[in-house]
Amino acid sequence: MTKKRSFLYLTEFLCGMSVMAVELGASRLLAPYFSSSQIVWTIIIAAIMIAMALGNVWGGRTADKDPDPDRLYGRLLIAAVWIAAVPVLGKYVILGITGLLVIAVNSNFLVIAALLACLVLFVFPCLLLGTCTPSLARYTVTGSEDSGRTVGMLGAFNTIGSIIGTFIPTFVTIPSVGTSATFLIFAVILFILSAVWFAGKKQRIRRLFVSSVLIAICVIFGARGSFAFWEDDLLYEGESVYNYLQVSEDDRSVVLSTNVLFGVQSILMKNGGLTGMYYDYALAAPVMAGCAEKDGGKSEILVLGMGTGTFASQCLSYFENPDVTGVEIDEKITELAKNYFRLSPDVRVYTYDGRAFLDADGNTYDVIMVDAYQDITIPFQMSSVEFFRAVKEHLKAGGVLTVNMNMRSDAPDGINAYLADTIASVFPYVVISDVPGGTNRELFASDQPIGSEVLEAAAGDLGDETLKNLMKKEASLMKDYTAGGRILTDDKAPVELLGMKVIDGIISEEITYYKENYRELIRSFLRGDSSI
Repeated sequence: MTKKRSFLYLTEFLCGMSVMAVELGASRLLAPYFSSSQIVWTIIIAAIMIAMALGNVWGGRTADKDPDPDRLYGRLLIAAVWIAAVPVLGKYVILGITGLLVIAVNSNFLVIAALLACLVLFVFPCLLLGTCTPSLARYTVTGSEDSGRTVGMLGAFNTIGSIIGTFIPTFVTIPSVGTSATFLIFAVILFILSAVWFAGKKQRIRRLFVSSVLIAICVIFGARGSFAFWEDDLLYEGESVYNYLQVSEDDRSVVLSTNVLFGVQSILMKNGGLTGMYYDYALAAPVMAGCAEKDGGKSEILVLGMGTGTFASQCLSYFENPDVTGVEIDEKITELAKNYFRLSPDVRVYTYDGRAFLDADGNTYDVIMVDAYQDITIPFQMSSVEFFRAVKEHLKAGGVLTVNMNMRSDAPDGINAYLADTIASVFPYVVISDVPGGTNRELFASDQPIGSEVLEAAAGDLGDETLKNLMKKEASLMKDYTAGGRILTDDKAPVELLGMKVIDGIISEEITYYKENYRELIRSFLRGDSSI
């Protein structure tokens, strides 16, 4: 063992690197189905830490009973095959668990579904990888006089591997070749490590051959696996540093989604008209800010959370001479905007975090739109009172802020109540309107009076009849907001937990229909109804 100590240190390094790669890959695999919120990250970290702890205990006991490194490398071989199978089977497991929970669970759907998916997919391989450190400690320690130094070296190699295993998936493999290929790359690394150890051992040839065949099958079927495997006509599917990205098309529109199952992040109407979605109703902000009355002057409009530019493009279509600036943290989305969504070159787009942009920007605007909230993935730094104070400083006198709150809820302890109260603590005039036919709620705020009367009066001067009629409809939906004292701050903004309550309620409402149908089907089956 002393002669092979360098190889054992290498094993510790690669195991540490693989654990972190699996953890980061897990977050990207689950995100299109369950979001990438702090809640999901907590579930992933907790599940993997539990697996590692159990692996440490098991690995130490088995190494004491039988100090044969072949047992460890056999476990790493199994871990390699399991990790390679994740890109092939993972999405089916996730959807299968989700389908079963639809019938069985009434609350905390996202948490339970994400937890079960993580336990099924990632606990076992991480448990096997967790046996590495105690096993290697048993194999490498030759006496009490060097035990501290040896264990310290093992810990150092594991930590260095973990550091590298954090950076490589995030900045290299996931953005360049995707989550599936990332799992496969690290599975192959573990396989090669075990194969080198077993080289020349004839009794292990069969195990290596079977493992190599299984991994080869996973590479063939998993390397190009689609998250939305039931879709066969997507214009684009890929990943960036920040998001899963899916572009689809029909006769009327082109749609960007960052969620594999539902949701529209941006949309392009091929006929250039209104979308019928919240983007249209957000146009009330430039109308109330007087952007239609500039008489040749420029309207300054800032969009934080640009996406592919749906709102920006509508401002260019319906108002004269607007100067639109967009801020989008995901550069890949901006590329898609140019390639698939006809984003005008007149729109300046900065690849930046919205709040950081405000800190660096010295301009003021007639309209600021905040559209950076996705399901329960709400950047807390763009939901706090400090953020909205910065927004107010960048608005001109009479300027209007509009915020897309994408989960409609009247719950007094929901995310919308907290966001609205926080904004109302900064702006004296706040109105809200629910978007018909969806779950979105639009909030408008200003330092001067706004609302249904202001919008209706301003709409009368619009030249476009379609927009004029929509604004009159929007005016009828607007309600003055009565503020409470629920304030989000940089220090305390539990946006994920608040958002989860809302989306959990939305999911429960949506699946009630299917639950009742399923239960009736079961009852009919038990009655022996032959017409099923």
